[in-house]
Amino acid sequence: MARGRYQKGMLFVRGKRRKVWVARWFEDVIQEDGTIGRMRRSQVLGPTGELSKREAHKLLEAKLRPINQGRQRPQTTLPLGRFVHEQWEPTMSPLLKPSSARYYGIQLRCHILPALGQRRLCDLTRAEAQAFLTAKRQHGLSGSSVHGIRTALSKVLQAAVEWEYIELNPARGLLVGDRHPASERVFLSPEQVRALVNVLPEPCRSIVLLLALTGLRIGELLALRRHNVDLLVGVIRVRETVYEGSFSTPKTRSSRRDIPMSRRVHQLLYALCGGAGPDDLLFRSRTGTPVNPKNLANRVLKPACRNLSLPVVTWHSFRHTHATLLAEVGESLKTAQSLLGHSDLETTLNIYAHPIPESQRRAVERVAEILDPNGPKFAEQTVTEKVN
Repeated sequence: MARGRYQKGMLFVRGKRRKVWVARWFEDVIQEDGTIGRMRRSQVLGPTGELSKREAHKLLEAKLRPINQGRQRPQTTLPLGRFVHEQWEPTMSPLLKPSSARYYGIQLRCHILPALGQRRLCDLTRAEAQAFLTAKRQHGLSGSSVHGIRTALSKVLQAAVEWEYIELNPARGLLVGDRHPASERVFLSPEQVRALVNVLPEPCRSIVLLLALTGLRIGELLALRRHNVDLLVGVIRVRETVYEGSFSTPKTRSSRRDIPMSRRVHQLLYALCGGAGPDDLLFRSRTGTPVNPKNLANRVLKPACRNLSLPVVTWHSFRHTHATLLAEVGESLKTAQSLLGHSDLETTLNIYAHPIPESQRRAVERVAEILDPNGPKFAEQTVTEKVN
């Protein structure tokens, strides 16, 4: 593209009480019909009390330098909403895992497009994107929820960068604050798991046992086929997952893994594999389709928890239970990470491994015995009764 006409831009002061330097110049842009047009741009450089006119001119010259040297590509005036509906969703959604496509769709429909959908891609700034995320936190959303919104926004804008609609991704690296979940993650003690398993009917009973004994995700377990279970070697080969009836590859590269079977898991899987063909699902409906985990949880699992006065858990709670028990029996974090299929060791440490109250009590008693060997000795049962 030929270099446009050299320009010096315009610098002027705006405001009465708080005066600021404002720069104005022209840029080539790609209009919504795909043609090249010219657009006037304005930007506040800073307060007049902090910037001299000479310093403001230098900032303006720096902004104009890539334009005058022909190094700046024309950016699109397409609104974010139209880009999402006409470009990103038709091109990218089919390439995403079904769960990811649904998750990004929720963030876009419920949060991003209502607030930013009318903004032109070329006008969206980091300051505006940060203000949008900060407002979400101020309205009561947790750090984890706002992190999800930022991830979806950044994913869309990064595609706009790679497809040369804009030069920089204004959502990359924005702050979301504390990412601790709004509600505490639930896991069950071994005694609670045993009590729950004793009242559950099949197939819910076997599903709960296998989730707690292996740490599999519910989608990985329900996608398990006979040929993925090597009873001779004693391993479960995680090669597939299912979400709302759609099969896909595991969540991440680390999620594709082999999990060794304990004797109890081998016994359960041996019973489930009996009479199943190589490609048959181990947990399937009467028509051979995958079991619906939401229906099973709402109709069987959660009512059983309420009847036993246990915390009302989700399928993912048993993954947290398994990770916590791995730490309790003294396994290394690296072993837990590989068994759970986490890409990041911090995920295993900070999210999935929970302290067990009884273990904490034993630990502080041992410390007390070291520091004060002549102090009173409490039997474990007495300590538990006092705490309760």
